[in-house]
Formats: sequence, structure tokens, C-alpha cells
Amino acid sequence: MAKYYMISNRVLQGGDLANIRGPLSFRLNDTETLQDLASWRTVSADDFKKEILTAADDFPDLTPEESQAQKHVTLFIHGFNNTWRDAVKRYQTIVNKLFKGKAGLGLCICFTWPSDGAALGYFPDRETARETAPDLADVLNHFYEWLLLKQKAAMKNPDKACKAKTSVIAHSMGNYVLQKAMQLTWTRQNQPLLVSLINQLLMVAADVDNDLFTDGGDDQSDGIAIANLTYRVTALYTGRDETLGLSAGLKHFGKRRLGRSGLDRSEKIPEDNVWDIDCSKLIPAKATNIHSAYFEPSSPKTLALMDQLLRGVDRKLIAPA
Repeated sequence: MAKYYMISNRVLQGGDLANIRGPLSFRLNDTETLQDLASWRTVSADDFKKEILTAADDFPDLTPEESQAQKHVTLFIHGFNNTWRDAVKRYQTIVNKLFKGKAGLGLCICFTWPSDGAALGYFPDRETARETAPDLADVLNHFYEWLLLKQKAAMKNPDKACKAKTSVIAHSMGNYVLQKAMQLTWTRQNQPLLVSLINQLLMVAADVDNDLFTDGGDDQSDGIAIANLTYRVTALYTGRDETLGLSAGLKHFGKRRLGRSGLDRSEKIPEDNVWDIDCSKLIPAKATNIHSAYFEPSSPKTLALMDQLLRGVDRKLIAPA
């Protein structure tokens, strides 16, 4: 089985993955040199799916009482101003800290999209994020159809029940990609309520409107789609995030960023499976790049929090120090 998994809609150009949108491609890696494209072997979508399904079928068969120990198939979506090498570097850290070993969470897939990669590329990145949404929606639709098949199989034979939870970790503007993709998936699947597409969604430093889930928000329909396709949505935020302060200033449409201010509670939030956690005290005081510090080995408390969240620990039992 492969050690690492990558899906991308970046064009292969000059032997490298460019910041240009192209068709979806699928890659596997058996090494630890993730930033060398030559170490990734390109496979078909079908072979990639088979690899994932084979890995998931090897997960332990647990009882309902052991649900927090159930393994995951998790999608990591990177954010603003990331090359594919930036993305896989962070992805490798996440895998090493949360997914490796017998006690790890299972399997993680990196989804890398053509983020502009320019320091002042906020608006180009936002447009590219919107253009990427249909590609990510294709991936999510495959997940949803797989879950439906597993659910039908389990109804006929409980021994064939799905052994894996599906989860998503989205960072920064990767949350905007996910927001638009979830809306497309919700529409394509005819607004389903048959099964949760995502068990746990972690919106880390989310570069989206903080009224996404409130009554009357500009993107409320997107928020409804996310909430209805997800068992639990958790937004991790901190007011120390200067990058999202810049984002709010550039957007200047009057709404704060979810990843900097947390949920907007000035209006009703109808979905009770959406909540937020202020991580200000969990990120070390000496951290420099607060926007990405959640994932750094020097921030063990935020990584431990993500582990609890993905395992499905009840929110009343999660108390950030």
C-alpha cells in the first residue's frame, strides 16, 4: 500500500505542477520525499480509488462502543498562496502527527489546487478557488456514492459495513474551495439526507465569511449544504491571525473572517452541529506565522485538539487549556 496520496487539478507543465487549473490527476507515493514530483507515481482514477478502498478494507472492524477508535479516510485541502510543494510539506506533517502508526487516524489524502502562489495574490487565489470547486465536487461525489454503496451493503449484511469515517481538514482559503464544492455536491445529489458525506469537518483558519451558517448570511445556502452533508463542523480560529486580518481588509465587504473572529452569533445559527473553538491560547506565544501555526510540530496543543475532534470526542468533553 502507498504511504501518501495526492489528488490535484494543477496542470503538469515542464515536469512540474503549475499554478494553472487542469484535469484531475491522481498520484501515490511510497517514499518520504514528497516534494520531488518524480517520487510520485501517476495512476488512473479507478486505480487510485481501488488503492483507497483496499486500505480502508484493512481497517479494524470495531463495535459501536469503539467509534472513537474507528479509522478515517481524510481529505486535506490547503489554503492561500501555496505551491504544491508547500501543500505536500504541510500534508506530510499532518500525516506524521495524526495518521501514522497503529494508534493513528488512518489514511489522509492531499488535495492540491492551483493557488496563485503570489504574496499579494488574494483576489486571483479567490477566483481560482471558485473555479476549483467543481473539481473538488467531483471528488466529493465519488466519496458520497461510495458511502451509499457501503450503506446499502451493510443493510443486507452487517459484516460489510463501512470501516472508515470520512473527514476533511480544510485550511485558509481551502475552506472557500470546500464551501463552493459542498454546495455543488448538495445540488448534484438532490439535497440528500440519506447519509453524512463527512463525519468531521475541521475548518482551520477559514478564509470565509463568519456569517456562513447564520440566518440571512450572503452565503447561507452554502452553509446549509455544508451542515447537512456533515455530522459535525468545527471552526478553529484565533484573533491573533494577521493574515486573515489582511484578507478581511482586502475583501472589505463588511464581514469578518471565520478563522479570525469565530462564528457570527449576532444572528441565529439554525444548525446545531456547527461550533467553533478559540485556539488563541493553544498556539505558542512565540509563534510567528499564526495563520499556519495550527499544523506546526511546535503547536502540539492544536494538533492534539484536531486529533480529539476527528475522533469524534463530544464537544462538552473538549476544553482547550
